[in-house]
Amino acid sequence: MSSSAVAPSPLLPSILIERPEHARAVEVLVDRAFGPGRFAKSSERLREGNRKLDDCAFVALLDGRVIGSVRLWPVTVGGQPAAFLGPLAVDADARSHGLGQALVEAACAAAAKAGWRAVLLVGDAPYFGRIGFSAEPAAQATMPGPADQRRVLVKALVEGGDQGLVGPIQVA
Repeated sequence: MSSSAVAPSPLLPSILIERPEHARAVEVLVDRAFGPGRFAKSSERLREGNRKLDDCAFVALLDGRVIGSVRLWPVTVGGQPAAFLGPLAVDADARSHGLGQALVEAACAAAAKAGWRAVLLVGDAPYFGRIGFSAEPAAQATMPGPADQRRVLVKALVEGGDQGLVGPIQVA
C-alpha cells in the first residue's frame, strides 16, 4: 500500500428506512443494547401505545444483518407536536465508527422533510451536542415519571422549532 492510500473502512453499512421485516432484528438489537431495564425507563412510557413514525425509522445493515437502529415517535410538549427519538441502538462490534450519529442524522433529516419542527430525546449532551441537540431549549419540557431532566435534549429542525417547548411530554 502506498503512503497516500487509505485503508478501507471495516464498517460500510447501508442506512435505510426500517421495513416490517426488520422489526424482530431491531427488537433483538435493542434488547442486547439496553437489557430488560429499558422497560423501566421514562422514555419507554412515550413509546408504549404509540406508533413509530414509519418514514423516520432507520436501520443500518451490514451483509443483510441489522447492526443499528433508530426510531422516532410522535409526542407533544405542552400540546406542541414534536418527534421523540429513541431508542438509538448500535451493535457493540459496530460502535465508535460514527454509525449512531449517521442514524440520528438520517432520522432528523427525514423528520424535517416530513414537516416536524423539533426532535426531542433523553441522552448524553456531549454525544448528541455534536449533532445539534441542546438541553437549554428543553429545560421546561417535562418527561413522564422519574427522569433526569438535564438529559432532555432538543434539536430544532426549522428556525424557532425548539422554542416554546414548555410542559409535559406526552404521547401525541
